[in-house]
Amino acid sequence: MEKIASFTVDHNLLEPGIYVSRKDRYGETVITTFDLRMTTPNKEPVMNTAEIHTVEHLGATFLRNHPAFKDRVVYFGPMGCRTGFYMLLAGDLESEDVVPLVTEMFAFIRDFKGEIPGAAPQECGNWQDQNLDMAHYLAKRYLDRTLKGIDKTHLHYQG
Repeated sequence: MEKIASFTVDHNLLEPGIYVSRKDRYGETVITTFDLRMTTPNKEPVMNTAEIHTVEHLGATFLRNHPAFKDRVVYFGPMGCRTGFYMLLAGDLESEDVVPLVTEMFAFIRDFKGEIPGAAPQECGNWQDQNLDMAHYLAKRYLDRTLKGIDKTHLHYQG
């Protein structure tokens, strides 16, 4: 069986960043999958499910309401390894194209106050598994340590 693209990246060399994981065609449309890597694989603790769940709810809400990107959002959700998120957008895009969008999204998550969108029993299958304080912390950490001043080595897979 052929390995999927994300399993061919050496995760021992991977650092937090924004990477193009793959590009797929659906008819005439290119779907670009972004790897929003928030922690260093195999070197740092992974994120816990409650804060991942909160980031997912806030990130998806932000993206699907973004004036310039809402009609291009295919998916936003966590990686099974709990080291980051996948963001799928319609269009043949590069990491550099979405740095402002990702920065804006994580600033929104860092600064969010109030009821978490979709965190009610009629809206979510695990609505109580949320941690807004840790979502704030993780968003601020990603902004400060990765997104601010991001360079090419954190926008393109190395090795």
